[in-house]
Amino acid sequence: MVSISQNLQAVRQRIDAAAASALRAPQSVSLLAVSKTFGADAVIAAAQAGQRAFGENYLQEALDKMAAVRAAHPGLLLEWHFIGPIQSNKTRPIAENFDWVHSVDREKIAQRLNDQRPADLPPLNVCLQVNISGEDSKSGAAPGDVPELARRISVMPRLRLRGLMTIPEPADDPQEQRVPLRRLRELQTLLQDQGLNLDTLSMGMSSDLEAAVAEGATIVRIGTAIFGHRHYAT
Repeated sequence: MVSISQNLQAVRQRIDAAAASALRAPQSVSLLAVSKTFGADAVIAAAQAGQRAFGENYLQEALDKMAAVRAAHPGLLLEWHFIGPIQSNKTRPIAENFDWVHSVDREKIAQRLNDQRPADLPPLNVCLQVNISGEDSKSGAAPGDVPELARRISVMPRLRLRGLMTIPEPADDPQEQRVPLRRLRELQTLLQDQGLNLDTLSMGMSSDLEAAVAEGATIVRIGTAIFGHRHYAT
């Protein structure tokens, strides 16, 4: 049976190869291990293989997992990223417990995260989620709304606006995969030209990692290729 450690090594090799093909430095692409639906033991196994950044979609599951990891390994310092849809009544524990939030898509949520971020913690790193493919089923701000939203969030003192995130419409062809990812990169460039200091493009998953790296991803969010297929509760 292939281990999480072996899977991580294989994913890192994919990232290195994709970066080399795009004439990028491998260290310019960070790996976010998406551990949703997997237990604390899977996180610990990945951490023991050198992984430090973990992405979670479901708040209560994530909080329980964080507590279990801390109890098992009190000295293990991990970076936790919230990457799922955010309900208004869930912003306080997200602001209190996470290092990054990738899924901010409206000003109200950003303002609540800002107001509820504890003063003894660094500003919360946030990305704006963009519905780059315009799918009704996907969360995210419309591309045309992003510049004004970014300007409003960029001045919130307890947030640090880092960049953009997207979950594009799935495609099998690598060239088709690159089209929406390129649009996100171009949107980031537009915002940079308007004076916003954005350094992050959170895009690319197990199936389109190579396309994302080719289009400039700085964080790839990989779950299945590390932990295996998920089994959701019914």
